Amino acid sequence: MSHWIIAPVVLPAILAPIIAFVMRYDISLARTASFAGTIALAAICFGLTVAAAGGETVSYELGNWPAPFGIVLVLDRLSAVMLLLTSVLALVVLVHAVATGWDARGRHFHALFQFQLMGIFGAFLTGDAFNLFVFFEVLLIASYGMMIHGGGKVRLQAGLQYVVMNLAGSTLFLFALGTLYAATGTLNIADLAQRVQGLPVEDAALVRAAAMMLMIVFAIKAALFPVQFWLPATYSNAPAPVAALFAIMTKVGAYAIIRVHTVVFGPDVPVLSGVVGDWLMPVALVTVAIGAVGVLGASRLMPLLSFSVIGSMGTMMVAVAAFTPATTAAALYYMVHSTLSAAALFLLADLVLARRNGDRLRAQLPTVQNGLFAALFFAGAIGMAGMPPLSGFLGKLLILDAMQATPQMTAAFVAILLGSLLTIVGFARAGSVLFWKSTGLAPAEPAPNPDDGEPQELADAPAPAGVMSVAPTVAALALLGGLAIFAGPVSAYLGAAADQLYDSSGYISAVMGQGTEG
Repeated sequence: MSHWIIAPVVLPAILAPIIAFVMRYDISLARTASFAGTIALAAICFGLTVAAAGGETVSYELGNWPAPFGIVLVLDRLSAVMLLLTSVLALVVLVHAVATGWDARGRHFHALFQFQLMGIFGAFLTGDAFNLFVFFEVLLIASYGMMIHGGGKVRLQAGLQYVVMNLAGSTLFLFALGTLYAATGTLNIADLAQRVQGLPVEDAALVRAAAMMLMIVFAIKAALFPVQFWLPATYSNAPAPVAALFAIMTKVGAYAIIRVHTVVFGPDVPVLSGVVGDWLMPVALVTVAIGAVGVLGASRLMPLLSFSVIGSMGTMMVAVAAFTPATTAAALYYMVHSTLSAAALFLLADLVLARRNGDRLRAQLPTVQNGLFAALFFAGAIGMAGMPPLSGFLGKLLILDAMQATPQMTAAFVAILLGSLLTIVGFARAGSVLFWKSTGLAPAEPAPNPDDGEPQELADAPAPAGVMSVAPTVAALALLGGLAIFAGPVSAYLGAAADQLYDSSGYISAVMGQGTEG
């Protein structure tokens, strides 16, 4: 495996500037390079996932500098799963962006796309808290550029709110890292785990403060209550392929919570016992409620999908907040499902809204290919709401089953089941208005112009979506079906990943011992 660990970070880091400076005026060349790089990344990530299945944690030392002094990348089952999920999602989104022509609305889409992948892969692989901050900033810069891709006043306003919120989080991140370094003298995750474990109770105040600040930072990234308000405006106004890729962005925050608050601030750390979980559980429960009520009350399609993402994050974090291997394994399964289901819905929304006058949930003329879009929306809705036979039902079932052994069982059952009911009602209402309650009268509301954010009249006869335009949505839904069919081996792999995560001795020995040099 050796140097393959660094490939998911290095490949897009090399490819992005080449596309930006050499190919920005040749869209065909940029597309070719971006596709080649993304396919190669998917193959590499698949190989890393297979290699990590054996259970060995591998540390890669950049510049041959040993931890904790040098930069290390760490591959285990959890990081491998996140790499594979990101690479598959990236390939699906890229096909949609090219097939629908979204990538041609700006010169730097493919360069920003590769920078985005670099930041995401780096965040999943890094073994150092400061480099986690660095990769978060790479994510912020690239995602802002993608957020305003194509321009428009509304998009710029939403992008500004997104940047301001994340910059506030980045500032707090630096405060947390400074506090943590002052208390422990290191920011390497494995080294932190060792030092925090033996920290005297009288010296724990700074570490407790740092742990809570990091939780707030990661909650911002994961769009948890009370800092979830940036997500609906951002996702609703972003280009649909970008919103689909952003489905993995909130999972970066969730991954950071899972990684840092188990390996470093785990439930077995005496000086931090219960601190994080006591706060995270009520936050997750409220997040579920906000997402469900938002779906039920949404009057436009894109905000409805955005609130469904918030609800799915809350559902997942309910399981994470229990901080047990069983609940974490269930949360990981649901994480994979919710990422794919959100992406499928955003990609489908792009196809539908390109053939409708605006995204307001009101009766309009039937869209071209109305039956096809209705069937795809139905599949995506039952996936997001957690109904059988797709993987959302199994994901929520796994979470509820794992939560039975926890003190928060009653609250978790009520929140998840009631949230699911409200989500089902919200999606059923939206689907019936979009595809069944058609009217013979032309709608009074014009469609938004993606170039300037102002309304424009829809073409009289919008062209049917081609096979390549519909294929990414179908592929994402097919992956949900595959996730349900192969739920046994997938959940077994994720269960092993959770067990490996909570037994941090292997992680610590891999990083602090002799890692792979590079």
